[in-house]
Amino acid sequence: MRAVGYQRSLPIDDPLALSDIELPRPTATGRDLLVEVRAVSVNPVDTKVRRRAEPEVGEWKVLGWDAAGVVVEAGPDASFFKPGDEVFYAGALGRQGTNAEFHLVDERIVGKKPATLDWAEAAALPLTALTAWETLFHRLHVTQPVLGVAHAVLVIGGAGGVGSIAVQLARKLTDLTVIATASRAETQQWVRDLGAHHVVDHSRPLAEEVKALGLGEPAFVFSTTNTDQHLGAIAELIAPQGRFALIDDPATLDINGFKRKSVSVHWELMFTRSMFETADMEAQHTILNEVSALVDAGEIRTTLAETYGPINAENLRRAHRMLESGRARGKIVLEGFGPTP
Repeated sequence: MRAVGYQRSLPIDDPLALSDIELPRPTATGRDLLVEVRAVSVNPVDTKVRRRAEPEVGEWKVLGWDAAGVVVEAGPDASFFKPGDEVFYAGALGRQGTNAEFHLVDERIVGKKPATLDWAEAAALPLTALTAWETLFHRLHVTQPVLGVAHAVLVIGGAGGVGSIAVQLARKLTDLTVIATASRAETQQWVRDLGAHHVVDHSRPLAEEVKALGLGEPAFVFSTTNTDQHLGAIAELIAPQGRFALIDDPATLDINGFKRKSVSVHWELMFTRSMFETADMEAQHTILNEVSALVDAGEIRTTLAETYGPINAENLRRAHRMLESGRARGKIVLEGFGPTP
């Protein structure tokens, strides 16, 4: 089967950073599904793994943690799906990725593809939707108010992939006032269109920007990017006994600034459940099905921003380059492998 992989961690401008390759087609066992991949999206985790994780000498590492496709085989213990079902999912960090014609995935982290979306639109959603959902409802517990303070959530990096879906989920599924950060005119309009009540500029002093809204100190802060740059401002602007969550990888994280306010700090990694096969691993199956239903009901929409063409090394290098520039808006998706050479 065709796939895109790498053998050495190289800068993305190196032609060998990602290569078109041929690999054996896998077989589904246990609770695995074998999915014929129709579209994939590219996430910051793809670039981080490419830069940091080299495979064993002579082996190929396949990236990709978002896909939409069709089940072609189901393992003997699988019960949620059957061949022919259309699915979407974000995969597992410890397994080969979705940048391949056929991909193995545990059915407990797979959802039913939204019927109203095409392959590219569906592939844009799983990883970011799971991350945003788990952060809002399983880490921050935003449905449990912090008494006496502004019932609001600040989403830092609101125009990114995770921020774009977090804004929608918070707006549609809660009564929170949603504040999103964005620094450019086009990204500010993007988050307004997604439902943010207020937009502030994270290139300016963030605590002052939020204070100027006149809402009071928000109960919840969700930082999706550049947490180290904003940490002091977050400690200043968040409400006493508030809750703070982050998903990025600051080199250091001094949380002493939160002590006097008794702010709880939560880290979210969407891969934790699949990595450790936690007892509630199946929660991701449930979340994706709920997201699918919300999409089909017209309550939330895909965060697809750009489609780069077929799944190949050239287009994936282009997508990685855009993500590493820090200027991506929404999600970048690649669709199909094109005709067989």
